[in-house]
Amino acid sequence: MFQRTLRKLTMLNAGVFLLIFILFGYLVYGYVAHQLFSDVDDALRYKMEATHLVNGQIHLIANQPWLLDPQVFLFLRDSDGNSIPYHPASLADLNELQTFIMQMKSNPLKVQKINEHLYRVLAMPFTAEQQVLLRPDGSEAKIVQVIALTRIDSEVAMLKKLLNTLVASLIMGVLAIAIAAYFLAKRALVPIKASWDKQQQFVADASHELRTPLAVIKSNTELLLRHPEHTIEQESIRITNVLREAMRMKKLVVTLLTLARADASQLELQKIPFNIGEVIADVVEQFIPLAEIKGVQLKFSVDGVNEIEADKERLLQLFAILLDNALKYTSNEGTILIHCYQNANFVVIRIEDNGCGIAPEDLPHVFDRFFRGDKARSRESGGAGLGLAIADWIVKQHGGKIQLESELGLGTKIEICLPVKSV
Repeated sequence: MFQRTLRKLTMLNAGVFLLIFILFGYLVYGYVAHQLFSDVDDALRYKMEATHLVNGQIHLIANQPWLLDPQVFLFLRDSDGNSIPYHPASLADLNELQTFIMQMKSNPLKVQKINEHLYRVLAMPFTAEQQVLLRPDGSEAKIVQVIALTRIDSEVAMLKKLLNTLVASLIMGVLAIAIAAYFLAKRALVPIKASWDKQQQFVADASHELRTPLAVIKSNTELLLRHPEHTIEQESIRITNVLREAMRMKKLVVTLLTLARADASQLELQKIPFNIGEVIADVVEQFIPLAEIKGVQLKFSVDGVNEIEADKERLLQLFAILLDNALKYTSNEGTILIHCYQNANFVVIRIEDNGCGIAPEDLPHVFDRFFRGDKARSRESGGAGLGLAIADWIVKQHGGKIQLESELGLGTKIEICLPVKSV
């Protein structure tokens, strides 16, 4: 599946890169062509504007004569439609140019090919104060239009070289584009593949966890059906097993639903101001009977903590998960310490026990879903390895941090840091 997606992404990225390259080349070519011909047109207009008639003679009047391009040739057109050439040197294409100019309409700006040469031609009305030109034979001609032209062979050759360079660069860059597209597509698939693998692992783990209670329910139900004459009292053990596993499965399904909704960002926190010390005290009070049965001491203290703004129900769930874990893995006659205090704009809750602890190789994975360091013991006590994953999500949703330190055989310390104000 991912190979097919990789090919599609590679082709898409390559197409985008190719389109960008072509567009960039088009813009570069267009910009250079515009600048070249803009300079040519400026030279034509400048020489036309500097052309005047003084006492029937043509004069080029300019503040900076050196700016007048000697390669720009001028033709004057009289009221009879005749063209009068004025250029600095003899021109081999003079007859062909005059024929072309005789056919010109007013105010064109165009490129004309004459005798294998390209010319850019511009014609404008002659608006000088004096418009009378003396011909060599002494007759007068009224000038009505001035026409300027120049060869643009070098500019066209330059543009052709630029185009060839861009095309060659595109051809040589196809391989680089393909490699870059493949690399980016592969990089883009890394988080997708990781998410897919995580989802597949999640489904497999959930199926495994649900399979056990279902198997117990099925086997006990089959045993009940073997003795339909037995009373409820006689089959109370099997009925209890079915009820216990059904409750366990319900708890697991609710937990999985919570995580799924959290992943889909469908769970919103209902943040209200409340006294966190009182909330922790309520949770501790609920666990006191369980601790007494097991012979574990629960010690709770609060220092200078007032109200925080958070989701009360989620924090109740958080502390219940952490105290349940601490009680579960603390041996008889052990001690669990819960201390809550305020540090600047944060509330710190520290839970310490002197239980069995966690192996060093398991510490990086304690917040992973379905992870259990002691799988056999966790299964016996009903754990599915989802509690700390939910606890981690609750803390992060509040903009806080959760840290866990543990030494095998010595105990575990969990420290939670929550902001006082909502984030």
